[in-house]
Amino acid sequence: MDSTGDAAPDLMAQLEPDRLLAAYEAVSPMPVRPEFLEGRAYLPQSPPDHGHGSAVMSLLLQFRSAAVPGVGTGNGYRFTGRTGSTAGLLVPDIYVRSRKATSADEAHYAAYPGWYPSDMLDLVGEVTSTDHEIDTGPKLRAYSAAGIPVYVLIDRRSKTAHCYTNPALPGDDPADAYYEHDTKVDLGNPLPLPAPYPTLDTTTCSTTGPER
Repeated sequence: MDSTGDAAPDLMAQLEPDRLLAAYEAVSPMPVRPEFLEGRAYLPQSPPDHGHGSAVMSLLLQFRSAAVPGVGTGNGYRFTGRTGSTAGLLVPDIYVRSRKATSADEAHYAAYPGWYPSDMLDLVGEVTSTDHEIDTGPKLRAYSAAGIPVYVLIDRRSKTAHCYTNPALPGDDPADAYYEHDTKVDLGNPLPLPAPYPTLDTTTCSTTGPER
């Protein structure tokens, strides 16, 4: 993903993050789902390639085959700072919810159109594409700062798969967040996840070709 460029700071000064992203969606000549994190809006450089979609689908089917409840893709989630303000608006490639949407969750979705609260999440997963640096940096920190217990990352550039656990936020700055544990394997090898999740077969992910 790429930043929105010089026009972004002026827009951010006038709009709340969710309204800012809605404005970008409204004027985009093609369907786009921008994200917001660490004070910046991010737009896709280009649509994800077939390899990205194939890897996401492979992971999603493995979770579903293991009968893990709450698995999905495509929904957006709002992450908040300690003051309750919007710290991030992210659309994970895959996710596992900790609960079905409650009336409070639906009210949040109505107040911030398109975004559920991030405390619904138990696991998130990303497959890198043109957004390699975002998935391995700002998104990792955002997921950890929000206390998401497990972050699964398929890094197509380094040809590795990661299971990050034990989120840690040493101070008040979300940009300092990290995961204490990183279980790492080469793509093509099994990636163990903590219970109750399955060990993931990354063979399909290893045959998706290089990032663009």
